Amino acid sequence: MAASILEIAQLRFAWPGSGEPCLDIDALHVNKGESVFLFGPSGCGKSTLLALIAGVLLPQHGQVRLDGRAWAGMPASRRDRYRVDHVGYIFQQFNLLPYLSVRDNVLAPCRFSPLRRQAAQQQAGSDTAAAAHWLEGMGLPKTLWDRPARDLSVGQQQRVAAARALIGQPALVIADEPTSALDEQRRNGFLDLLLAACEVANSALVFVSHDLRMADRFSRAIELPRINRVPLHEESTP
Repeated sequence: MAASILEIAQLRFAWPGSGEPCLDIDALHVNKGESVFLFGPSGCGKSTLLALIAGVLLPQHGQVRLDGRAWAGMPASRRDRYRVDHVGYIFQQFNLLPYLSVRDNVLAPCRFSPLRRQAAQQQAGSDTAAAAHWLEGMGLPKTLWDRPARDLSVGQQQRVAAARALIGQPALVIADEPTSALDEQRRNGFLDLLLAACEVANSALVFVSHDLRMADRFSRAIELPRINRVPLHEESTP
């Protein structure tokens, strides 16, 4: 049986003042190296769940464990360090630092995490060589590597964000609607690159999208229903 990288149990989360929970999950797990497609209607809490998985938010009830450690058992500063050590995050708006070069954006996790820097050096000999490896893997031409991120197209920024998430081979990569701004051809091309890169890095992938046409590319698809007092406890395919 494959070891879990992510374990969620009896999770309940409500925004302050809302009264009713926006997430009610009895059990959910992701195995090491697995790719999971997470989908559901608008307002069902997909982005909130990703923030809970990454330890940005903490549930009022239940536990979220990443690589055996519960986020709720750590102070905020420790959660920040643990997150950058173990999680690569591809945001919907990419969140690149616009004034930094493409290369420096990719290197950012290594600047904040000695663990990611050490893994990058073991993989490629140096962290800069690792950045080059992932940029090449994402199909970014070398002529762009020293340009500021603000000069790139949306598709190019997306690939830089993926390379940044993968450097140092984190245990888990989270992708929040990363293809929403792309046409079908670019979406499929990016997904090919991302899935192959996660396999090379042995990183588990949790990928959120409303586009069910991509679901069959993943190991599993999990539907996150809108809360109607029915807890999520089963994994399902579309």
